[in-house]
Amino acid sequence: MNALSLSGAALLLCASQTALATGPMSFPVWPGGEAPGASTSSVRYELSERSKDPALPDRAVTGIRAPEITVYAPEKPNGSALLVIPGGSYKRVVLDKEGSDLAPLFNARGYTLFVMTYRMPGDGHAEGADAPLADAQRALRTLRARAGEWNLDAGKIGVMGFSAGGHLAASLETRYQEGVYRPTDAIDRQSARPDFVLLGYPVISMDQAIAHPGSRKELTGDKPTDAQLNRYSPELHVTADTPPTFLMHAVDDPSVPMDNSLVMFNALRAKKVPAELHLFAEGKHGFGIRNVQGMPAALWPQMAMNWIAALPEKKP
Repeated sequence: MNALSLSGAALLLCASQTALATGPMSFPVWPGGEAPGASTSSVRYELSERSKDPALPDRAVTGIRAPEITVYAPEKPNGSALLVIPGGSYKRVVLDKEGSDLAPLFNARGYTLFVMTYRMPGDGHAEGADAPLADAQRALRTLRARAGEWNLDAGKIGVMGFSAGGHLAASLETRYQEGVYRPTDAIDRQSARPDFVLLGYPVISMDQAIAHPGSRKELTGDKPTDAQLNRYSPELHVTADTPPTFLMHAVDDPSVPMDNSLVMFNALRAKKVPAELHLFAEGKHGFGIRNVQGMPAALWPQMAMNWIAALPEKKP
């Protein structure tokens, strides 16, 4: 075993020994449980376990009508939070490889993780392909409004998304001001802008040359218009006010070409938005942290947390 894999193993062991102050608890994103726009959908909730190893759960959720947030709280909060948006090709939400697996590492550094589920763009919700964004906006606003409950700084709430969840996180950071649902209460007066963003092997562009075919179809259908392709390509909506963004991707990703991270990084640089990009030779797709132990890609959480810690303090 080389020095890098020893370092990664030691970090994981240390993190796994960190106990949560309380066990994970969940609460609804929307005040009524079901999202208001779910009234037009006929889907039904289903939770499946795809792993045969009880020690390595791999749960996936489909038919989401009432998005939830599960809180993974550290023993010693550092005031920063991450709204975690797992992937699933915009067909499902995977809860563990890109959700609960991350909690020990981030909790060990004091980060509070909020892993969310969200509705799918093709499930017939009233908001159509904007249903996931409506859920993400509401979730971010909820964390900001209730920051005191978890000892958080309301100005240090970021979002972390993977694969299709990375597309949703990138959509949130570029379309946070867009009204994609009708406000329901005081929480909706909060800003939905993340303070920082982490994107893991994200789906970004709807350009057919580099797009993830499955996500593109779910968002724009079989015969998309130019307007649809533009609307769901976050790299085309980056502005100088887009939050600082950390990206990581494997060069050998067979599902979502690394070009997606490249076009987002270049768009951020063009607008002088602070950004950092890490490309790893190996890792393929959907690795989270589980599938890259012993590889350089296993250290991306430490890189990401070091990057967050180095961000300049916001002016009051």
